[in-house]
Amino acid sequence: MAFNLFTFLLHFTAISAVIAVDPDTLQDLCVADTSSGVKVNGFVCKDSANVTADDFFFAGLANPGKVNNSVGSLVTGANVEKIPGLNTLGVSLSRIDYEAGGLNPPHTHPRATEMIFVLEGELDVGFITTANKLISKTVKKGEIFVFPKGLVHFQKNNGDKEASVISAFNSQLPGTQSIAATLFTATPAVPDNVLTKAFQVGTKEIEKIKSKLAPKKT
Repeated sequence: MAFNLFTFLLHFTAISAVIAVDPDTLQDLCVADTSSGVKVNGFVCKDSANVTADDFFFAGLANPGKVNNSVGSLVTGANVEKIPGLNTLGVSLSRIDYEAGGLNPPHTHPRATEMIFVLEGELDVGFITTANKLISKTVKKGEIFVFPKGLVHFQKNNGDKEASVISAFNSQLPGTQSIAATLFTATPAVPDNVLTKAFQVGTKEIEKIKSKLAPKKT
């Protein structure tokens, strides 16, 4: 198990090598402040005199997360927002835990390729190309699967036991856009007449989906 995880991380490091091209954007928007002389695409660096080992440390992936939602999965990120030392390094990880039957719904990462390593269980995974072709496979403990940058993909635990994976990204902040949540819970809302025409259903069906996906009030 330890050897397999080491091999996975070694391969991930190799494919994440820097290529001599313009860097990818690290956030969705960067509105220019023409009065500032500071130019960044990510986060401004803090004074090196204040850097500590804790800036490069995170223990949040050590244990399974508590899954408590309707889809039956939980993503715990280890990106630049959790590990400040990742800034400008172009890598990050996540842990995903799944209940029996749990789903990580169709989504995209606009700024990164993703590679998963199965820690426990068995998952049906897949991504969809721009030619609308589904590439899918069942992956088991110790196995790896890759989701190309920006393509819609998913993971489904069809087993009767819990499952978990470690996900690696070639971005310090890959971003995630869940297809359903993006379309049906956006603020301001996507107009109903756009959704009804796109999905070829009536307004009642759209409103029903919105009500199911709406954040629960606390």
